[in-house]
Amino acid sequence: MQINRTFAAFDFDGTITTSDSLRDFVRHKVGRARFAMGVLLALPSLVGMLVGICDRASAKARFLAATIGGMTQRELEGAAQQYAAHRLQALIRPEMAARIQEHKRRGHRLILVSASPTLYLKHWAAGAGFDAVLATELEFRDDRFSGHLASPNCWGPEKARQLQQWFGSDQPHVLFAYGDS
Repeated sequence: MQINRTFAAFDFDGTITTSDSLRDFVRHKVGRARFAMGVLLALPSLVGMLVGICDRASAKARFLAATIGGMTQRELEGAAQQYAAHRLQALIRPEMAARIQEHKRRGHRLILVSASPTLYLKHWAAGAGFDAVLATELEFRDDRFSGHLASPNCWGPEKARQLQQWFGSDQPHVLFAYGDS
């Protein structure tokens, strides 16, 4: 029996969703006041990213450190499961949900490729029928979020690199790719 070598790779934020899920997840988890304080604390890095003197990964890590830094892995995993099961669905574009279902119906293998953290994406992707999630990993030390990324930020060229690495030498016959940039 031949394995289907047709894949559909989807970006998440802005492609499958109507807005940025990371900001929504963090705001949902910590509340508006702590979210705003985290933005203020990370503002130099966020502005630096916009003007090109700070990379996205560093700015993202500083924002996450200021908002969810120090939280336990168990606490964040629980929040991620709840977020994926209840709140995240409201951000999903109906036309993209239909597109995902059509690829599944045709027997295509689905890959989610995102700069957002696997923390909640893995839960959503499992429920949506994805075969793999290639996304940004958060670093945990002594069961607490360290405020650092454990993997490269899966953004821009890193998405293509991770996808190529995931395929390895077993390249697809057909690859559908969906993104907003």
